[in-house]
Amino acid sequence: MKRSPTRKKHIGTDALSQSVRAFLVALGRDPKSVELRETPDRVAEAWRHFTRGYQSSADEIFSEGVFEDSYDGMVLVRDIDFFSVCEHHLVPFYGKCHVAYVPARRVAGLSKVARLVELHARRLQVQERMTREIARDLARALRPRGVAVRVEARHLCMAMRGVEQKNADVITVYASGVMKTDPALAEEFRAALARR
Repeated sequence: MKRSPTRKKHIGTDALSQSVRAFLVALGRDPKSVELRETPDRVAEAWRHFTRGYQSSADEIFSEGVFEDSYDGMVLVRDIDFFSVCEHHLVPFYGKCHVAYVPARRVAGLSKVARLVELHARRLQVQERMTREIARDLARALRPRGVAVRVEARHLCMAMRGVEQKNADVITVYASGVMKTDPALAEEFRAALARR
């Protein structure tokens, strides 16, 4: 199997791989064993992927693909799949994100919304903060009349440890502007998400 240039560059020498080796030793495992010999490098490569959101910004995402338009109805991108990592236990949480906004003469290419979700999900996160950050970055980039973000997730920190509730869903909602103050728009958002 051919290794990626990123993996080749870091193999066996970087702090992340060394930390994984120390972690394995602390668990009583031998990182030099046949089974674990490549694990530190694999884990380091995986964590670079899991946290690649730190390598970009909302400004980069919205640096192009934003247009002037007179459309003033709600724009909703729903069912955006995401994977993130809980910063409290460093285990995954995952689910769907729904993002709506009401333009004020500026609209973005729809892929920008999904990329913004990915940007924030691919960081060490808590769901509440991720929900708020997506909404605030979209509001800053487009200056819309209102924004609403709903995140529905399953947290492995709840499923695998502690209360061990494997079927519990966590839902967070953040709204601003007319998406918060206009009951008709808030209901339109709820109704659109209910139609699956």
